[in-house]
Parts: sequence; C-alpha cells; structure tokens
Amino acid sequence: MKYGPLGRSGLIVSRICLGGNSWGAKGRRGWGKFDEDEAPAYFRRALDVGITFFDTADAYNAGRSEEIMGATLMKMVKREDVVISTKVGIRMSPAQNDQGTGRKHLMSAIDLQLKRLQTDYIDVYQVHRLDPYTPIEETMYTLDQIVRSGKVRYIGGSTMPAYRFAQMCMLADWKGYAKPIAMQNLYNLIAREEEKEMNPLCLEQGVGLIPYSPLARGFLAANRSKEGGGATERSKNDVNVKPDSYRECDWEIAERLKKVAAGRNCSPAQAALAWMLSKPYMASPIIGATSLDQLTSAAQATEVTLSADDIKSLEEPYQFRAPPAA
Repeated sequence: MKYGPLGRSGLIVSRICLGGNSWGAKGRRGWGKFDEDEAPAYFRRALDVGITFFDTADAYNAGRSEEIMGATLMKMVKREDVVISTKVGIRMSPAQNDQGTGRKHLMSAIDLQLKRLQTDYIDVYQVHRLDPYTPIEETMYTLDQIVRSGKVRYIGGSTMPAYRFAQMCMLADWKGYAKPIAMQNLYNLIAREEEKEMNPLCLEQGVGLIPYSPLARGFLAANRSKEGGGATERSKNDVNVKPDSYRECDWEIAERLKKVAAGRNCSPAQAALAWMLSKPYMASPIIGATSLDQLTSAAQATEVTLSADDIKSLEEPYQFRAPPAA
C-alpha cells in the first residue's frame, strides 16, 4: 500500500479508501452482504493490507453504515491510526429540518454522527449534497464553526456542479474559513465528464479527489458480457448494471483494459485503479468490496504503474457525453 496527502493538507491517507455505501444493506441488495457480523473480517483484512482510510455517510442505510463502523472498526484500532470520512446533507427523516446544509441541521447532525461512529472527532466531513435553499455563506460559516469546535478536522464536498464547489473554496479563502481538501465525485474510465471542470478546479485549489465508483459498479473488472450477467454477485443482482447500461465505447475500454492488465501482470480492476492513481489530482479512490480478496487486490493496485502508451490506449475510445439541453 502507498500513502500520500489528501489534497494540499497535512492529512496522510492510504491511496485506497474503503467505502461504506453497502454496509448495513444486507437483505436489501443481493450484493450488499456487509453487515455487523461480517464487518470485523472485512475491516481486519483492510487494515492488514494497509488501508487506513474509511468513508461512510449518515444517509447510507439510514445511519446503519456509521453504526457498523463505530461498533466494529473503532474497537479494533487506535483512533489516531485511521482516517474517518463521512458526509451530511441528504434527508434523514420526514422532519423538515432533518436534511440539507443549513446551520440547524448541520449542528445537530454532527453530534448524532459522532455518537453513531463512537468517536469524538471526524477527520473529513463532506457536504453530501448542497441544498437549494441554504446560502453557501451559512453552510461554510457553520462548517468552519464545527471545525473550530474540534469535532471535525477537515471538510470536503461531494457530487455538485464545479461552480458550486468553486464558491465553497472562494468563500473559504475570502473569509478565512476552513477550506475543502477533498472532493468525492463520480469518476472512472467510462465516466470522465469531471475532467472538463471539476478535476482541473480541484488541481488548482489543492483539493484531493476521492472518487466513488472507480470500477463503475464492477464493470471495469472486465468480467461481464454484452448479453448480461457476470462473475460477481453485484453483476448478477445490481439493477443498475444491465447490458444496455453501457455504450460501445465502454465495451471497447473494457477489452483494452484486459490487454493492458495482461501486459502488466495484474487484473483489469487493478489496471483501472492504477489509471486513476496516475492522475495528478487523485488522492484515494473509494472502493466497495464483496469479498476479502477484493481488498487485497485493490491494495496491490497501488504498486502497479502504467506506461504513457497504456494510458493512451485506455483513454482513446472514450466519448464524452453531450451536455443536457438547456
């Protein structure tokens, strides 16, 4: 495993992050089998292969993901030996103010999250979604106050237009507030739209990317067929991985990924992660795992180096999607 700073900060993270989107989803997702009974084995394997960066969110399975992390991982390690990232902003209940990025919700949410995670501070606290009503000034002021209280060390963003994230960064600079050091966006070999605006913005602002779905819901393991199905539980059960979900250029990238992987003596999934880690704005892709061996494989990907020709071959077929009609 390799390690490096998260953005332009002094926070050192493993170059692979283990994500908690499916933790607590047992029974709801055919591939989401990571529950409290299985959690210790997964966390132990992650730690054994050098993963020290873990991401979750309050909205992941209605807080259950955070609870699992608190009840298992936090009992297995010294708090200072791991980096814990979580998110806030998505509706948690029917209550009108139990959502969003306004001061009322942020100030109550942080205490509930600390309780679920069984810790007294969060390393990286990310805005999961900016709500359409709260002024960005209110959000940034409140986040700064939470950092100054000691409950949070750093802040970040997730899944928003680049201009909105630019507002967060500019306001932080102008007011002297805590500045975002992380952006959790959708980015992988078959979803590269963020290269147009968000990724260059992050590079300029010293923000590290911690993208979700780096293997495109498992597609970049390159073990699926156009007819449907695949070798993994997710490929067989996830409703979002139907054959017609993918374009011809996506299938071509998967084929090229196999060839590059063969030339580097690694798996296609490792080659896909190595491609991401070659980018200057990349800090730590967030992976999911439905087997212990997937954690070992992902950690080994940090030791794979692609050539310029490998990268060109993988990127060449990609077709950027047309922007939505105005």
